[in-house]
Amino acid sequence: MKEELRIFLIRLWPLWVLIFGIPLFSFLIWAILPSQNLEIILIDKTVPNKDYQEHGSFYWMLDHNKIRKSDGNSYLKDSDYLGFFPSGNSDFGFSKDLNKKSKVEIENMVSKSDLVFFADTYGVYEDDFREDTDYRPSKKVYGGLDIKDIQLLAKAKELKKTVIAEYNVMASPTPTVIRSEFERLMGLKWTGWIARYFDELDSLQNPDIPKWMRDQYTLQHGEYPLRGPGMIFIEESGRIEALLYEEDFANETPMIRTQLMNKGGFKLPELVPYPDWFDIVLIERDFNVISYFDINPTVSGIQKLRNMGLPRFFPAAVVREVEGAKQYYFSGDFSDFRYGLGSAKFYGLPFFWRGIYLANNYNDRRGFYWNYYYPLMEQILDEIKSKP
Repeated sequence: MKEELRIFLIRLWPLWVLIFGIPLFSFLIWAILPSQNLEIILIDKTVPNKDYQEHGSFYWMLDHNKIRKSDGNSYLKDSDYLGFFPSGNSDFGFSKDLNKKSKVEIENMVSKSDLVFFADTYGVYEDDFREDTDYRPSKKVYGGLDIKDIQLLAKAKELKKTVIAEYNVMASPTPTVIRSEFERLMGLKWTGWIARYFDELDSLQNPDIPKWMRDQYTLQHGEYPLRGPGMIFIEESGRIEALLYEEDFANETPMIRTQLMNKGGFKLPELVPYPDWFDIVLIERDFNVISYFDINPTVSGIQKLRNMGLPRFFPAAVVREVEGAKQYYFSGDFSDFRYGLGSAKFYGLPFFWRGIYLANNYNDRRGFYWNYYYPLMEQILDEIKSKP
């Protein structure tokens, strides 16, 4: 019996190689690859819990690519950022940001940095810490761009540092004066509109439809007849409009379209579905469009967009070069990632996961992460690393 078991186990050697050999080999390759130091200032004010979903996936990428701080230590998602730090107690948490730093201290921070990344500034609200909520806007605990953030951005631009900013940096609760200064420095203009796709607009069937959204639509339009897939557009003034699938747009979901010969030179899939929040911005002429949102509107949809003062296409990822420094803006909530990624210490993992999580599956955010966000950010980081 023992001999038969031994022979059986020997015959399974390909399985043992697959289970143990390949992961071990992958880890060894990762371990011997050299690391590189980059100093990154990341701002994330939207951290209501310890999931760190607005910047955790970016830090996983840093670990996988062996990008370290200037002291040689790894970036830690729970400490190496500026913003809100949840405590899990009745005081909600505390902030660690630029408010107590002088202009000289901010200048010193920027001078030592390679990248300034505004990941999210929407903030945290009292309802984020409650189990039961009516999904109405609640009192702000912390959030929004402030004058110190603008000083940081201005100094980064002056010192020719790479800057990345993404949704939601300009919108509420950032004050209008601060937003205007951010727009001036970044060469952008927010239209005041944000939008999101929902696979079901019926609030009785879809719990992701906030009650306040339904109430506002009913108040403005007299009723809430929305059913099936569609997009909700919300203006800063409170105006709310809806575009319905097939009636107003033909794409099953909003698509991020990247031309194969895009001016940024990025190698990305031509089409990736994106069903999450994004803002609609206008850009100065010196920007190159890496990707844009395409909903393929019908005649009815184009008319609705015109009534809202919006164009046919919306920028999704753009870049411009200002005196040798790159400025990027992502209109979508790209860094937001709700899934665990496991260990980053295995070579070839992105290639493996891209083969499993396909780009055309809009129901799984991991498809977007591995096929669009990861390669986009990796190429940006490679460019920063290549600088002297």
